[in-house]
Order: sequence, then structure tokens, then C-alpha cells
Amino acid sequence: MHAFKLVRNVVSTCVALLAIISPAAKATGQTPSPHGAKTVLLIHGAWADGSSWSKVIPLLEAKGLHVVSVQIPLTSFADDVAATQRAIALEDGPVLLVGHSYGGAVITEAGNDAKVAGLVYVSAVAPDQGESTFGLITSVATPIGAELRPDKSGFLKLTPKGVAEDFAQDLPAKEIEVLTATQVPVSVAAMKGEVTTPAWKSKPSWYIIAANDRAISPDLEASQAKKIGATTTTVTSSHVIMLAQPSKVAAVILDAASKAGRN
Repeated sequence: MHAFKLVRNVVSTCVALLAIISPAAKATGQTPSPHGAKTVLLIHGAWADGSSWSKVIPLLEAKGLHVVSVQIPLTSFADDVAATQRAIALEDGPVLLVGHSYGGAVITEAGNDAKVAGLVYVSAVAPDQGESTFGLITSVATPIGAELRPDKSGFLKLTPKGVAEDFAQDLPAKEIEVLTATQVPVSVAAMKGEVTTPAWKSKPSWYIIAANDRAISPDLEASQAKKIGATTTTVTSSHVIMLAQPSKVAAVILDAASKAGRN
């Protein structure tokens, strides 16, 4: 009988401890880790999809990071932010958000989530409150503007010439052909969506400038990087820097992941 009471007391104590530990463990997933962010969410831009990160993903995973390339629909700014928020909700924190091109606007809005520890902008827009992708990229003219073709539903598509000369001019011809065939039209409404609360005001940020960008002005990229106080790297590349210089993009993301989640 004495042994039975002893076992029962031990079990009761264990149950009580678990009740205390479990909430603490869940809370830990919402706070910065002293070891950095282990999860990276990649957000593609206009005229692309999640496969645009295909060269970067294996480089990050080889270093032990958990990587998710989010497929945003490009139908509206709200839809794209919501898709990113759903992806964040499925992961344990801390999370590093990486956005290319228009994807920079998406991470600027979605990055306010408590799980997000840092932001990486890859030849991207980084709007302030009330600013939109469309407003920023048209503030400094670039050659790609002449190669945009709207359809009757309010979506924009790039001409083959635009892809080859202004979007991905430093990629091999076969890769350019694939990008042209697989490009995803973007809604004008998405491009005109305005940011409400810029996450870069409260989260650390990194920025990669594409020196040969013909879609977003490199000067505009540099001014945005300075405005948001980002750790900045300049790479000789076209707009699709993650396809043209994947190792350099991965290096910046790895550095950001190692630092963003720390207390």
C-alpha cells in the first residue's frame, strides 16, 4: 500500500510539472531564440512563383535551415499578405521573412507578426505607411515599364522582350525561355496595395541591391535600404538576383537568420 501511494504521488507531481512546462514551451516558440531564426519563408515577386527560389533553397537547407517558399496568388495585396500570414502561422518562431521585388511590400505588412524576427529585401520595394509598390517603382522610371501589357481583367504581364532584356538579362537563354513561359501575371490592384504598418520600423532588416536592375531602379533600392536602416549588400545582377547570383543571396539570408532571432 505504501508503494502504491508513493507511485501515485510521483505521477501527480509529474502531471503538475507538465502543466507548468507545456505553456512555457509554447510561449518560447513566440519569442526570439538566442540561436537565431531556424525557419526562412521566401516570398516571390510579380511575374514569378515560388520556384524562383529554386537555386537558393538547397543552399539554405544545406546549412540546416527549414525553408518554405510561399506561393502568393498575386491577385490583390490583401490576398498576398493573407497567404504569407497563413504560412507564418504554420511555423514555430522565430521566422525570417525574405521578399523579392513586389514581395518586399508583402513582407513589410506581414512582418508585423510576433513570430517574425527579421526581414530580408532582395531587389525589392520596402514601402512606408501609405506607400505602394506601384507608387515606388514608377517614381523612378526603368526600361521594363515599356514592356508591361495589361489585360481586360486588370492584370499585367511582361513581353518576351521585357523578360529577356529588363527582367533576367544575365540568365542563360534557356532559363529566360522558362521564365517567359511560366510568368504569373500580377494584379494592378496588388501593385497599388498600400502598406498600413511597416514591419521594418520594428524589426531588423537586410537589403540586397541589384546593381544592374532594369525593373526597379538601383538608386531607388539604395535609397530604400538607407531609409529602413538595413544591413546592405550590393551585387552585380539583374532584377532576378536569386537566380543570377544564388550563392550571394543565400549568404545574406544565412547571416540574417543567424542574427535576427537573437535577444
